[in-house]
Amino acid sequence: MKNQMRLEFDSVSANEAFARVTVAAFMTQMNPSMEEVADVKTAVSEAVTNAVIHGYHGEVHKITITGEIEDDWLMISVEDQGVGIADVEKAMEPLYTTRPELERSGMGFLFMEAFMDEVRVESQPGKGTSVFMKKRIGRREA
Repeated sequence: MKNQMRLEFDSVSANEAFARVTVAAFMTQMNPSMEEVADVKTAVSEAVTNAVIHGYHGEVHKITITGEIEDDWLMISVEDQGVGIADVEKAMEPLYTTRPELERSGMGFLFMEAFMDEVRVESQPGKGTSVFMKKRIGRREA
């Protein structure tokens, strides 16, 4: 089976829940476990929150989520056209944050990596950031 979706919304914190629920609804056709749904929702929340807080610094612009299902793989990308990340490797270090004044924990990428099978970040300063996440659905332990 192959299926795709695309969602664009304003970069306001209230839309983080909208993004989570939309991706969860999209992946239901894969018959995921509750744990798999929770994992994906958490990863999507972290990526969207990063775009709102770090990508756009609280200004309202657009965030785009694309999703694709192919066989037992769910692929999700969360993209912004914000300030970008100068040093992706540094940004992905646990506890690193560019917004300590907002009491950010610097754990967003760590959570994404913990809950997804693959996470890749592409970014250019001044052009935005794309977070690509991939998870195999249905790997039930016997």
